[in-house]
Amino acid sequence: MAKHSNLKRVIVDFKKLTPEILALLVEKYPDGYDDDHIISFRNQNNEIIEAVEVLTEDTKYLVKVSSKLATTMENYDEEDYEDFDSNDPEAIQPPE
Repeated sequence: MAKHSNLKRVIVDFKKLTPEILALLVEKYPDGYDDDHIISFRNQNNEIIEAVEVLTEDTKYLVKVSSKLATTMENYDEEDYEDFDSNDPEAIQPPE
């Protein structure tokens, strides 16, 4: 049986990214992610999705790779999200 196979799998688009997941990504990939970190798979519509993986105790998040994600990770500052709940997707705004 594969490691982490018991975890719930959640695909996360940038629009659904929360401060908690962003913080986990920045912690796991402090210098950003590269091609070795990207997982490719097909979704239910048979479209190829590229994502980076981050784990919590009960969930495997597959966060879709995008230029917005890379820029947001580069500019991450925990203080920017102090006034938001950790699971609030409205907290993460697209970079300008």
